[in-house]
Amino acid sequence: MREQVDAAASLKGIGRIEGIARGRSGWYVGYLWLFAAWQLVLVPAVLLWHGRTGTVVSTLANALVVMGLSLFATRQPVLPRGYGGRHLKVIGAWAVAYALSLVLGYAVFPDSVAFAAVAALACAMPAAATAVRKGRAA
Repeated sequence: MREQVDAAASLKGIGRIEGIARGRSGWYVGYLWLFAAWQLVLVPAVLLWHGRTGTVVSTLANALVVMGLSLFATRQPVLPRGYGGRHLKVIGAWAVAYALSLVLGYAVFPDSVAFAAVAALACAMPAAATAVRKGRAA
């Protein structure tokens, strides 16, 4: 009988720890939303703002945002289960969308505001879709 009580107490403690960890892992959804929102600014700036100034400004701004998001992520106390693999999939999907957007934007649709808007949405989609999915799971 004592073993059952000990087992129940252990399970209750594990449940409490899991609940705390789950509550502290919600930062990843916010991270993904910020990354997605940044794409709505970055992609049109890169595709439509030509010349040295546009390149320097968009590159520096992107470096600052990525460094800020990375610093934010490394300072979080809890990583969601499967974070590494999931994050690599999100960034991989974004990289494909971003590269395709740049190639098509420069070669096929130069100076097209409509294409820049669609490309920005396509680049924001991997992070936004994962944020919605993770937000519902939390």
